[in-house]
Amino acid sequence: MYIKTEKNFLKLMAFTMPLVFSVWMVLLNNFVVDVANFTGKEIGILQSLREVPGFLAFTAVLVLLIIKEQTFALWSLLLLSLGVAVTGYFPSEIGLYCTTVIMSIGFHYYETIAQSLTLQWLKKDETAHFMGQLISMKALGSLIAYGGVWLMMTWLSFEYKEVYLFWGSIGIICTFYLMIAFPKFKVEHEQTKSLILRKRYWLYYFLTFFSGARRQIFTVFAGFLMVKKFGFSVSDVSALFIINYLFNWAFAAKIGKWISKVGEQRALIFEYIGLILVFVSYAFVESAVFAAALYVIDHLLFSMAIAIKTYFQKIADPKDIASTAAVSFTINHIAAVVIPALLGIVWLTSPKLVFMIGASFACCSLLLAFMIPKFPIEGRETRYEALNYR
Repeated sequence: MYIKTEKNFLKLMAFTMPLVFSVWMVLLNNFVVDVANFTGKEIGILQSLREVPGFLAFTAVLVLLIIKEQTFALWSLLLLSLGVAVTGYFPSEIGLYCTTVIMSIGFHYYETIAQSLTLQWLKKDETAHFMGQLISMKALGSLIAYGGVWLMMTWLSFEYKEVYLFWGSIGIICTFYLMIAFPKFKVEHEQTKSLILRKRYWLYYFLTFFSGARRQIFTVFAGFLMVKKFGFSVSDVSALFIINYLFNWAFAAKIGKWISKVGEQRALIFEYIGLILVFVSYAFVESAVFAAALYVIDHLLFSMAIAIKTYFQKIADPKDIASTAAVSFTINHIAAVVIPALLGIVWLTSPKLVFMIGASFACCSLLLAFMIPKFPIEGRETRYEALNYR
């Protein structure tokens, strides 16, 4: 019998989300070209619109004035699934903009609240390992989605709208199951229902910002490098995605457990040194095989960003978690709005410079990581406070 605990609730949500969202992602470029006849202009607008709800994630705090977090997470997951389910039925410019915004609102609110609930429900000494397990569950959901789409489109000759509807409906069914089957779990600390920016969380805010900046360079330009410089086909890129998710499925929980053992500071220092080497290598790589290996290593290193979240959990007032999770999503997406456009211009002149800028972002993160105390707690948020504490 499946035990209806907070952990299992979070795991099932973590599995359901990519089962739906990955289908939207993997079909998007082909759908907008084959059916909607998009050009670069329309896809650029669509991608910008997709990021706007992430930038506005701080508004989640306002919604929490009306409904509880657990309910909010499920309604967000339902909205994500609905947006994906109807995508194929609106193959026009305005139609796709609207369904994308609906999907994205659900996705970003879900991610914000799921992070908040995880940090509230889990004990501090088990959060890193469990968040690694959640990444493994997400990877498993993505692998099933990719395999299902490949089977439906390649062998069963389904149309786009049928594939979107099928997987969106699976998400809706799973969400209703979560609503009905699981009880309303208690939250130990009543959450602050207003936006807060606390001075003592400054290090967490900066770590979050630079993490978002680096991730945009990876998401936008690393894949583009594979196609532009090394001529990777759609099947090559798909294979890379599958390898990435297989690695996450196999190793993410182990990475989380390792973070619990060595601590946030050492884990992040290791991640950022690795990312510096990866970005510099991107700038000068001439081998397609080596470039693909860098892509997989890059993706795996980002799993260690768990340590930023567990660091915050250890220093935070428990009442601040929901509000700060919303604010941190907005901080993370500041880079998502600005970085692709600015570095896209830089790319025209020097692709190498784009990745060297990525390496400089990783250097900034490395310097910040040295500011994390070995044993962070509330009142000892940085090494400076830790020294004074002694």
